[in-house]
Amino acid sequence: MSSTTPTSQPPAAPEPDEASVPEQSGATGPAEGQKPSWWWRRRLHRYSCVGLTVALVFLWLSVTPSLLPRGPLFQGIVSGASAAVGYGLGVLVSWLIRYMISREEPWPAPMRRLWAALGLAAIAGTVVMLVAFQRWQDQVRTMMGVDLLSWTAYPQILLIAVVVFALLMTIGQAWGDGVKWLVRKLNRVAPPRISAFAAATIAIIITVLVLNGVVANYGMQALNSSFAAVNDETTADSSPPTTPQRSGGPGSLVTWDSLGRQGRIFISVSPTVEELSAFNGSPAMEPIRAYVGLGSGTDLRANAELAAEELVRAGGLQRKLIAVASTTGTGWINQATVDSLEYMYNGDTATVSMQYSYLPSWLSFLVDKERARQAGQALFEAVSERVREVPEAQRPKLVVFGESLGSFAAESAFGTIPALSARTDGALFSGPTFNNKLWVDTTGSRDDGTPEVLPTYDDGRQVRFIADAPDLDKPTTEWTSPSGRAVYLQHASDPISWWNPRLILREPDWLEEEPGRDVLSAMRWIPFVTFLQVSADMAVSVGVPDGHGHNYMSAIPAAWAKILQPPGWTEAKTERLIPLLTRD
Repeated sequence: MSSTTPTSQPPAAPEPDEASVPEQSGATGPAEGQKPSWWWRRRLHRYSCVGLTVALVFLWLSVTPSLLPRGPLFQGIVSGASAAVGYGLGVLVSWLIRYMISREEPWPAPMRRLWAALGLAAIAGTVVMLVAFQRWQDQVRTMMGVDLLSWTAYPQILLIAVVVFALLMTIGQAWGDGVKWLVRKLNRVAPPRISAFAAATIAIIITVLVLNGVVANYGMQALNSSFAAVNDETTADSSPPTTPQRSGGPGSLVTWDSLGRQGRIFISVSPTVEELSAFNGSPAMEPIRAYVGLGSGTDLRANAELAAEELVRAGGLQRKLIAVASTTGTGWINQATVDSLEYMYNGDTATVSMQYSYLPSWLSFLVDKERARQAGQALFEAVSERVREVPEAQRPKLVVFGESLGSFAAESAFGTIPALSARTDGALFSGPTFNNKLWVDTTGSRDDGTPEVLPTYDDGRQVRFIADAPDLDKPTTEWTSPSGRAVYLQHASDPISWWNPRLILREPDWLEEEPGRDVLSAMRWIPFVTFLQVSADMAVSVGVPDGHGHNYMSAIPAAWAKILQPPGWTEAKTERLIPLLTRD
């Protein structure tokens, strides 16, 4: 009698999860052009659910208002970078919790429903925040007189944010994979936790060395070469002068070609004798403009001495006013600042300046500030020495000014406000930076109850902080003396003035206090995010109308008039002058 044994059925294969997905490409897969349902789950396994949740929150926070209007490019960059920072913080917190409870394995992968809920939250939350972003952007753009964003901006923002986030995540994961590989190697000779600490330390050291030694050095060499080439260019409206009162002209100690691009613009673009005479109703003098570019040498002290000698050669010591102008990185000078003085003194002025870098201001701001400091000190000392040689009764007025990094350079020759007032007949610093020690110290010592964005120091007796002309009269106390007055011109919406690395983890006074007149009340300090927002604002700081951001012009003549009180000058003349001014 034969018996039959029932055939055993193999157990059903479990659905592949993130940890068991086969790596082999030879396994039978789905039809061509399709991916198995677990493909996306495997991709998600590369990401932390906690990290993505925090990344979403940071993404939403990144569209909150900051100092200036943001277009699709910079908003997308800020959003993508903020999300990447949020992801990193989420992963760090998750790891710290596991470390504190001595859990060796990662948390179990979240269920499919949890991923779906996170996806729905991402879509809904992003739509809500983009609607809020539109409202905030409309408010700040209307306030500053900037065109509103079109509907096409919003998909662009999302696309750029995704690309930036993916790029930063790829870099971060590659770095993390490298650390894990190093940990596995070290585990052969050391306990796991020692291996992890050593691997992370080695990776950080190598990263810093590579960034500083390779990226920084070769990057700066490439940038210097690139901007040095730009420095050799000549604009259509600049041509060699025919008067000995200008550098590069007849009898000059420096050649026209050595002045650099911005130096040639500074020498060429100025009010003519005819324009000055017509404005003031009396015969004007040819204003003196002395300038030394990097083409004359790279020794800052030697160039400062050369600039002072060029000033003397042109007859600057015989003028009523000598202005020592500190430039930004490329050698740029705000023409409105110089032109105002020339109109006020009907051309009886001499302005002297020098270039110290090829780099644009924002790059010099980060890497060239020591050269800016040395250049500002050397130039003022060289000019001041020659002015002091003139008998006091015949001595011209001596003023200093600078904008942005130029303000940092210009104030570097003075340790305190009293020293500035004692050694000059006036000073105008526009758009100061967080590196400006004198500005930082004075602001930090401001009178009680006055805001950081527009402080009062010592009742305004020697120095005043203004955002616009009417602020000059805000302190009711009279100036201490008719000379030696100083003015800081700064906008509440200027990111150059308010950017600081401390924004990453510390709320500044200007965000704790009542917001400035051109800053939305909805702006809040958010760790990491505000730093990224203000950093992006720096890139567009001069792309807004005068009176906002880093665009300074119409308040300049009013400031000079209050500082110097030129004979015969009136407020009516200031109003007439403003339409004639230009920054470039």
